[in-house]
Amino acid sequence: MKISNTPNTSSTITGFILLGFPCPREGQILLFGLFSAVYLLTLMGNGSIICAVCWDQRLHTPMYILLANFSFLEIWYVTSTVPNMLANFLSDNKLISFSGCFLQFYFFFSLGSTECFFLAIMAFDRYLAICWPLHYPTLMTGRLCANLVSSCWVLGFLWFLIPIIIISQMSFCGSGIIDHFLCDPGPLLALTCKKAPVIELVFSTLSPVPLIVPFLFIMGSYALVLRAVLKVPSAAGRKKAFSTCGSHLAVVSLFYGSVLVMYGSPTSEHEAGMQKIVTLFYSAVTPLLNPVIYSLRNKDMKKALQKFLRL
Repeated sequence: MKISNTPNTSSTITGFILLGFPCPREGQILLFGLFSAVYLLTLMGNGSIICAVCWDQRLHTPMYILLANFSFLEIWYVTSTVPNMLANFLSDNKLISFSGCFLQFYFFFSLGSTECFFLAIMAFDRYLAICWPLHYPTLMTGRLCANLVSSCWVLGFLWFLIPIIIISQMSFCGSGIIDHFLCDPGPLLALTCKKAPVIELVFSTLSPVPLIVPFLFIMGSYALVLRAVLKVPSAAGRKKAFSTCGSHLAVVSLFYGSVLVMYGSPTSEHEAGMQKIVTLFYSAVTPLLNPVIYSLRNKDMKKALQKFLRL
């Protein structure tokens, strides 16, 4: 880690140490093997969904196009943290450069925001399909689907751009040790040479917006879906309507359940170990489970994957 001396004899950090999961060398190697397998399975699972949607003409509908884009997003989301974490397992110094830390910070939060927006438009798609079934083909057109997908990516990557640029211009002092496996804003801001309450307030205000607003939108969409489904006279019809939402609801529950545990209460209430475990769940484990959930609960996707894997 490089340290430059300033005239006021303070030390300005130009690199950081990510502690990750401290344990003996044997434990580090075991964790490396475990998360290497998780990472490869995540790439294979989400990649298979993308290939199945592209290959099977029957899946060229808004619902599955959104799912393929979501799987593409999951690949990049897990890639923003896991490869660096794997490298740290085998590293003795566990260093990450200043620019590398903030690039990881930016991509992790931008991709996480994009995921929230994707979950919201997928809920919107299910709302249109169930509440307006006869008008669905004319409402959810290919053009609207493409515009929604583009909006998710653009908004997700623009939202944190200015706050992260501002934070990256600050000076960091002290040990440079981040007790986490990624560059999280809490430990980073704690290392600043001079406290900047305005910047911290701006960041703490902006950060929850891409999380809370899509969540409220999802809950509103499913409230309308529930009301429409309960009006269906037959039990079979209600079951069929609910089955089209089951996979998405399961993914939303996994992602938001872990994120809300992490960010729904003050950071001080969480020990460092608990922060790492919860962050690990929604950043690495959830992307692994998503393709499993969609392939097991969706008959069309299951058939398409079976045909694709036989090729």
